[in-house]
Amino acid sequence: MSKRVLIVEDDSNIAELLELHLKDLDCEVTIAGDGLDGYQIAIAESFDLYLLDVMLPGMDGLEICRRLRHERPNVPILMLTARSEEIDKVLGLETGADDYMTKPFSIRELQARVKGLFRRTNTMAEVDGKTILTRHEMLIDLDKRKVTMKGVRLELTPKEFELLSLLASHPGTTYSRQRLLNLVWGYEYEGYEHTVNSHINRLRVKVEADLNDPKYILTTWGVGYRFNDQM
Repeated sequence: MSKRVLIVEDDSNIAELLELHLKDLDCEVTIAGDGLDGYQIAIAESFDLYLLDVMLPGMDGLEICRRLRHERPNVPILMLTARSEEIDKVLGLETGADDYMTKPFSIRELQARVKGLFRRTNTMAEVDGKTILTRHEMLIDLDKRKVTMKGVRLELTPKEFELLSLLASHPGTTYSRQRLLNLVWGYEYEGYEHTVNSHINRLRVKVEADLNDPKYILTTWGVGYRFNDQM
């Protein structure tokens, strides 16, 4: 089945090049050259992937990403930008992007990243053959990508859900920050462990009753994080 991709890119030459090579992956492509138009299309229609340029007229890509994470929390987002400073990459990831590519990039790398995002979306629904995880008062439905606490649904971003699912599927196992980057983000990102810290902190706000005494997501000091195996 073909995938629907929305490209929000104001450079028509780049947008057409992306469209051409995404069609090689059996993708149906929609293009918007303005950030505001792109955002309106994104929330009006259904897509399997968003490709967002950072510097856009009307509304920048980071703002689109931020809003889409609220409106379409389970759809992967790939940021594209000509800016290569570390702060821009951090902002993209912190805003909720699943991946980040700096122009110029190779078409083969782009296709590999896109296929990786589709693959992780398709396979995340099952972990170790289980579709529902029950951890004390928390229920994680891997098929529906839904988490409830005492019957109340928690609104998690895709990355928060994947982090929680990974940790809860292997209670007691400590994962280093770099290991979590590799498993959840799907690629090496040396030096960006603070991105994991930020996502863990936001996840704890949503699942822990007392942030000073977490019960579910524990810190293994000097190493990383683990899910409480007593739950």
